[in-house]
Amino acid sequence: MLLLRSPAVRVGLSVAVATGLYGLSFGALSVAAGLGVLQTMALSLLLFSGGSQFAFIGVIAGGGAGISAMSAAALLGIRNGVYGMQINVLLRPSRGRKLLMAHLTIDESVATATGQRTPDEQRRGFWAAGVGVFVLWNVFTLVGALAGNAIGDPARWGLDGAAVAAFLGLLWPRVRAREPAGIAVACAVVTLIAVPFVPPGVPILIAAVVAAVLGVSGVGPATEGLEPDVEPYPPDAERGGS
Repeated sequence: MLLLRSPAVRVGLSVAVATGLYGLSFGALSVAAGLGVLQTMALSLLLFSGGSQFAFIGVIAGGGAGISAMSAAALLGIRNGVYGMQINVLLRPSRGRKLLMAHLTIDESVATATGQRTPDEQRRGFWAAGVGVFVLWNVFTLVGALAGNAIGDPARWGLDGAAVAAFLGLLWPRVRAREPAGIAVACAVVTLIAVPFVPPGVPILIAAVVAAVLGVSGVGPATEGLEPDVEPYPPDAERGGS
């Protein structure tokens, strides 16, 4: 009960509940796309990256090849590697914990950790969000997969649009500045143009290349004249670091 007094733990658990519920849509849509319940659970347990999982089943549902689905999922998962470097510097995990923490390094755990002021709260936030999302995501994935087999065609219940809604829900909090929104619009336009001319699964790869090119060319969030969303961290000395 003492842990529940921690602001980081409370935030992490609330994020876990909100995110875990997306697993219902993923489980139902995955079996509707042709994957079995065990295959669906393997994706949630082993891949454990919501955006990548929705991209994978989206390509499969569209008739795309397995390599296209894996490529789309991998491209969306690259950000987790960047998060890993950030968490390694921020939390300085021991060698024995690095593998587990790498698996739990997702948007929600990183956001919760980096939003805290002290090293102890950063660690609590990371573990609360990471473990909480992992448990609830997999529980609701199983529920969604079993329910998906029972309800049949997801289009009858509107679940065919749930993947898009869930993916936008995961993406939208990251798209606030004008430049990222412009990149998102550009990628959407390129994807729509490419759909009639290329095999299923390829449009999302093209969109990823467009986003990478725009990013490398210097298109990014403008910082001049804008107030930061959160206050910068105090110096390491004030946070108890070395």
